Amino acid sequence: MTRTTVVSARGPAAIGPYSHAVWAGDLLYLSGQTPIDAATGRLIDGDVGTQTDRAFDNLEAVLQDAGLSMDHVIKCNVYLTDMRDFAAMNAAYGRRFTQPFPARTTVAVAGLPLGAAVEIELVARRA
Repeated sequence: MTRTTVVSARGPAAIGPYSHAVWAGDLLYLSGQTPIDAATGRLIDGDVGTQTDRAFDNLEAVLQDAGLSMDHVIKCNVYLTDMRDFAAMNAAYGRRFTQPFPARTTVAVAGLPLGAAVEIELVARRA
């Protein structure tokens, strides 16, 4: 099988052997994004709300480079290192989507790359 991938010129460089996103028919599977500054390659400072905003900025860059937008997102997986940050993440999340909202799963994890407080992955569908 040949993979059709998306590499975002505006998103942060991958910190491992993975693609920013992979097409499977009309579905686009986006790799998880942490709050990395694309210009510096470093994790940004800030609370989980600020980090969630940056993770979504990075995901939007990948979506846009694939010709899609946040309106094409059908599923979102959110990983938090501390479930006490749920309300702040949820507020930032709510600013990114309109109704009808995509499906979502949010789980707590023991740790994330570079010490991030949040990582988000998406699945989008080409209309």
